Amino acid sequence: MKSSATPPEKAQQDTQTATLTDKLRSGDLFASPCPSRQILKNVSSRWGVLILISLRDGTHRFSELRKRIGGVSEKMLAQSLQALEADGFVQRIAYPVVPPHVEYSLSNSGEEVARLVAALADWIEVNTDEIVAAKEQRAAETEV
Repeated sequence: MKSSATPPEKAQQDTQTATLTDKLRSGDLFASPCPSRQILKNVSSRWGVLILISLRDGTHRFSELRKRIGGVSEKMLAQSLQALEADGFVQRIAYPVVPPHVEYSLSNSGEEVARLVAALADWIEVNTDEIVAAKEQRAAETEV
């Protein structure tokens, strides 16, 4: 017997009857145990965004990334690169030479997510003056 529900109604019914396991498999950012939350955290962190955008230009060594991304500590850069590598967005190639030579680049999925976060960063850059003005106005209103 066919369901008489229209596609949007069917999708809503499926969402309402889906188990937590089903939601975890498909991703549900609003469910606290969803693994997509950690991925979102890695991609959308301050350093994650800047690493992804930097690697859009091509392969870089650790020291090049550190110089390019002002204010990042070695520890935070290393942790962020490791997280993005674990998620499959960054590829790390270590060359067996002395001193060690390691290069980082984007994977195919890294290219895609970098394009998306770059669009957000571009929007922020274009609208920074308006955002700062709104913050200043809000601060002035709360002082009164």
